[in-house]
Amino acid sequence: MLGFVEEIVLLQIDDRRGNFVDLPQSAGDVVIAGAALMELALANRIDTDLERLIVIDASPTGDDILDEALARLAASTDELTSAGAITLVSLDSRKFQERALQRLVAKGVLRQADGRWLWVFATRRYPVIDDREQREVKTRLRQLLLTDEIPDPRDVVLICLIDACGLLALVLTPDEIARTQKRVEQLARLDLIGQAMTQAVAEIRFVVRHATTSIY
Repeated sequence: MLGFVEEIVLLQIDDRRGNFVDLPQSAGDVVIAGAALMELALANRIDTDLERLIVIDASPTGDDILDEALARLAASTDELTSAGAITLVSLDSRKFQERALQRLVAKGVLRQADGRWLWVFATRRYPVIDDREQREVKTRLRQLLLTDEIPDPRDVVLICLIDACGLLALVLTPDEIARTQKRVEQLARLDLIGQAMTQAVAEIRFVVRHATTSIY
């Protein structure tokens, strides 16, 4: 299974040119930090109350990106808000992006040629093996947003994140964005995550939306 950081990195790769889409660097950093924090929230490592983001379990997750982000949070001597946590984790966003790219190559999702990142799956269709890990993220999210298909619980969080970051244009055309607005709102309200859809996820989504909007 790909992590949120890996999938966010994939979303930012232009399939035709093989490089990253144009985003302000600060916006890209915030997106990656938000993805790492959402993953930590779903792993029950962090939570929030009305004023603070709290590390509730500092034990390693086994994912080096998440573990470095978690260690940064746990080592902070200041009381953190969600905005403060995103700022702190975003200090490592470029490193996390590079690490995610290396993972995607190792997993056979991307290959690098002549300085460009190229999809291994050249067609924008589901591979013959219908496995979530092997589905190209843009194709999967388009399928969820343009149909009534019931999403995987993690996809609910991923859609919330890309919507908050203003990245739906990387998945949908402008007409499709307008047409699927109610669908996005519906998915954001789904209670598929159960207890894992914590206040932390909602708070991080809010802060990421505010941060990326102010950047643009």
